[in-house]
Amino acid sequence: MTPITLEQLLDSVGKEVGVSPWRVVSQTMIDQFADATDDHQFIHCDPERAALETPFGGTIAHGFLLLSLLSAMTFETLPPLEKGKMGVNHGFDQIRFLAPVKTGSRIRARFLLADVKARPSGWVQVTHDVTIEIEGARKPALNARWLTLTFAEPEARQS
Repeated sequence: MTPITLEQLLDSVGKEVGVSPWRVVSQTMIDQFADATDDHQFIHCDPERAALETPFGGTIAHGFLLLSLLSAMTFETLPPLEKGKMGVNHGFDQIRFLAPVKTGSRIRARFLLADVKARPSGWVQVTHDVTIEIEGARKPALNARWLTLTFAEPEARQS
């Protein structure tokens, strides 16, 4: 993917800047996430019990699993910042889980570039309004305002 300049990034504020490919949320993925986080609640890990005791008809993904997939969906969708040395997660201003993601569903992320702040230190703060869609569903799985930081050498140090 071709890197984007800071000027191009700034020109894209207020626009949708990418839609990720669809990806399947499998029971294996959910179980591995449960193992990593020690969250083995039956609605995620016991398909038979979840089918009998929940309104979902089976297991559903953890909300935090969906959030964690944003990193991968970003890397496969959005171009890196030119001269960017590294990026870090800066947090979320808002997260809303709107609809459950049933096991076997396909999801994708839509990224709207909400804001860009280039700091004199070389850090560039990027804010995306992100929606994770569920294929065939009216409601999205989640909406979030996500802040990331990318370090690009300050202009004074570049030569």
